[in-house]
Amino acid sequence: MEQDIAVGLDIGTTKVCAIVASPDQAHPGMLKILGIGRSPSEGLTRGVVTNIEKTVQSIRAAVADAEAQSGVKINAVTVGIAGDHIQSFQSRGVIAISRPDNEIIKEDVDRLIEDTRRVALPLDRKIIHVIPQQFIVDGQDGIYDPVGMSGVRMEAVVHIVTGLVTAAQNIYKCVQRAGLRVNDMVLEPLASSYAVLDEQEKEVGVALLDIGGGTTDLAVFEERTIRHTAVIGIAGKKVTDDIRKGLGLLTDQAERIKIEHGFAYEPAVVDNQPILLPGIGGRAPQEIDKHLLCKVIQPRMEEILEFVAMEIKRSGYSRHLSAGIVLTGGGSLIKGTAELAKEVMGMPVKIGIPSGFGAGLVREIENPIFATGVGLVMHELRHRDRSTIAMTIKDGKGKSILSRMKHWFDEL
Repeated sequence: MEQDIAVGLDIGTTKVCAIVASPDQAHPGMLKILGIGRSPSEGLTRGVVTNIEKTVQSIRAAVADAEAQSGVKINAVTVGIAGDHIQSFQSRGVIAISRPDNEIIKEDVDRLIEDTRRVALPLDRKIIHVIPQQFIVDGQDGIYDPVGMSGVRMEAVVHIVTGLVTAAQNIYKCVQRAGLRVNDMVLEPLASSYAVLDEQEKEVGVALLDIGGGTTDLAVFEERTIRHTAVIGIAGKKVTDDIRKGLGLLTDQAERIKIEHGFAYEPAVVDNQPILLPGIGGRAPQEIDKHLLCKVIQPRMEEILEFVAMEIKRSGYSRHLSAGIVLTGGGSLIKGTAELAKEVMGMPVKIGIPSGFGAGLVREIENPIFATGVGLVMHELRHRDRSTIAMTIKDGKGKSILSRMKHWFDEL
């Protein structure tokens, strides 16, 4: 039983979340959620670790919470990585098939993916993911699984995601100091997509927008594969800061009224009953008008969405998104966000809720704030039989990415 358990660790700017799950034997292909652990996060800024000790404490607290709820001892986790240092681009590779029968085998595919990694990168950047988009065999494109086909020349178009070595090292170091082993490191928008997008949406074209605390993550899909990824360093924490500064509140008060009373779209405000907050330092209680609160929140949410719209346009896929935008993450819970996104983007918008659960803590997990954590678990279980991307793709010297990552961390 123990080997079927996977743990996703979402180390965010505002919270650390650990999710323990296993395959649901009664419902094949679905998850059984065994435990959810959460703790406030104070050691990150815009998705990047800025205080090792505080982050380690948050990880330990979230993991202990998940262990207590699930009754499972957690030793290893799949962890997410984000931050505005993340960059992505397209690359191509080509190899010859020299076997007498010209049949393509898995080793040829691995060799081709390895070839696509031969790109010039600055010394401070490393490849996190190499995601095949399509294969071309003897000029025939649109092939997604070339194994078993015959050909003499095979090409691949891949999506390469890179990040700062130090950012990855610091995440790895925090998890290790918390007494855990890292199974894999996964780009957070890619993880979220496993939890909230279905295959039909990925087929016709969809943009996943995960509005977190420190970063807003974007992943664009078309024809069942990822086409573009980006991480924008403005998100929900900026909205909280605007409320705090604009209305003269404490950070905790600003966060609470954002969640409970905030609106991102003024026409969505129906009840204008004032919000009553206790005064600071014995002062009289403070009344806040909901329309005024919305006037503070809406400009920042518009800015986030306009950055996303520019990023989608830059990707070249803005006219390919028949399924529109799927919003997830804690920022999507601000009332009126979907309506505002529809107005700014000019395309259909829906809130994405994690799905694919057959048993366990189903009601608790069906919340956009858990999208990344659930996606990390799904990634772990999906890639367990065949090692993860990080483990299978080798560099030119025959070392796996994960073993090389461990080498970067050992160099510190």
